[in-house]
Amino acid sequence: MKKNDKKWVILCSTALAAVYSAGYFTTETQANLGQPLPQIESNFQTNSSPVNGSKESSNITNSRYKDGTYTGSGMNRRGSIEVQVTIKKDVITDVAISHFAMHYSDRDVVGMPDEVLQKQSPQVENVSGATYSTEAFQNAVQDALDQAQNAVG
Repeated sequence: MKKNDKKWVILCSTALAAVYSAGYFTTETQANLGQPLPQIESNFQTNSSPVNGSKESSNITNSRYKDGTYTGSGMNRRGSIEVQVTIKKDVITDVAISHFAMHYSDRDVVGMPDEVLQKQSPQVENVSGATYSTEAFQNAVQDALDQAQNAVG
């Protein structure tokens, strides 16, 4: 290998490391925030005041999601993942990985469904060494939640 070729290898390796590091730190920072997305808030109720001295009050419940099981998918250059998310009364009650075709082992993501249930959010902790799998999983859960979302009138 020529001396000039070695410089290119070092330059490219350094650039690749910088890009990877920036992506890792960004992902890790977002994961550490642990804040659920606004669209994942639980349902809320508004009691209106009685009208014309009436003793009745109406209870208005706005659901963010429709009940049911929704399939979402996430993919990237390392493969694809599919999840099924079950929602009941605006609560994520079950998350299951129904298809996993990523470059990495599925061992890296087996705990993520439980984390979604705990956090009620697709924003799970990044798995070191499986950033692509983590991102694809988050995207798949978000895809399912997007499908479940009620139209806001």
